[in-house]
Amino acid sequence: MKHIVLCLSWGISLLLSAFDASAQSEPLTFVTVERPPFSMHSESGTHTGFAIDLTEALAVELGRPVRFETVASFPELFAAVTEGRADGAVANISITTAREEIIDFSHPIYEGGLQIMLHGDDSAASLYAIIATRDVAFFLLSAFGCLFFFGLLMWYFEREHSPYFQRSFRQALFPSFWWALNLVVNGGFEERVPQSRVGRFFGVLLVVSSLFVVSVFVAKITAAMTIAAIAENVDSINDIEGRTVATTVGSTGEAYLITREVSHTAYTSLSEMLDAFESGSIDAIVFDGPVLSWYLQTRGDGEGRLVERVFKRENYGMVLPTGSPLTEQINRALLALRESGKHDEIQRKYFGN
Repeated sequence: MKHIVLCLSWGISLLLSAFDASAQSEPLTFVTVERPPFSMHSESGTHTGFAIDLTEALAVELGRPVRFETVASFPELFAAVTEGRADGAVANISITTAREEIIDFSHPIYEGGLQIMLHGDDSAASLYAIIATRDVAFFLLSAFGCLFFFGLLMWYFEREHSPYFQRSFRQALFPSFWWALNLVVNGGFEERVPQSRVGRFFGVLLVVSSLFVVSVFVAKITAAMTIAAIAENVDSINDIEGRTVATTVGSTGEAYLITREVSHTAYTSLSEMLDAFESGSIDAIVFDGPVLSWYLQTRGDGEGRLVERVFKRENYGMVLPTGSPLTEQINRALLALRESGKHDEIQRKYFGN
């Protein structure tokens, strides 16, 4: 009887060992989304990127093979983990309290944050945009109207005294305006000095007045340019009010914009959002800074510029099912990769020093 019990115990232990060995050799399945440079497809069609390379290094530490599946959006990514269809998820996934309620996170793998991307020509107002304002246009029209009127007055005073003004009313329309314009801009013509007393007095009055007119004009344009420059400067999230703003569905960028009550459009995929940006359908993107920076370096082609300020700092982590035994194993493996320098090596590969 004693021998039977020992044999049964030995058999059960052998089965458990075999099952454990089988579980340890079973490939890990991680879902991801297309988020260069964290997760992307290489030219050969394989997965690559910072988060992918780091996960593969972690799998080596754990002694487990790993395979990746790509989904279209973050909501699909979280659903795959919570429903048990994947062992975990990797990308630029921000660690948040709300997400921690439904899934577990590993230790942080990268520190990033939300930034704003604007079009490259959105940094300063164009000269046309400045001049084509109601105030400046009104001032210009008024100035030209005054010059035209003053020129005709001078023609009236000088038409019988100066050869230049000895023309009919219709013929004198432009020459009179041209004389007044040159008087204001250049101080007048020496050979066309007014001959009558009234004309001379009026000419002097126009020269003195022109100093005031030119000063007002310069001040008006300067003020318009200053106001336009201030209006185009984005220093806070409130400065993008009035622009067409975009982010992606389920991202921390969307949560941030909702919290700040900023009107925006949430796109299903990153590529769809970037295509809309390139076509000019949207003015600003609020999204993960490292992803936007990578886009500008590799695909932006002068289309946009990144506002340097990080509006909301975030840590990215690996997503795991709540209570997963892999969480502790992955955290230990992450610490080992940091201590060995492998983590820094992978980070330098995609982000430099």
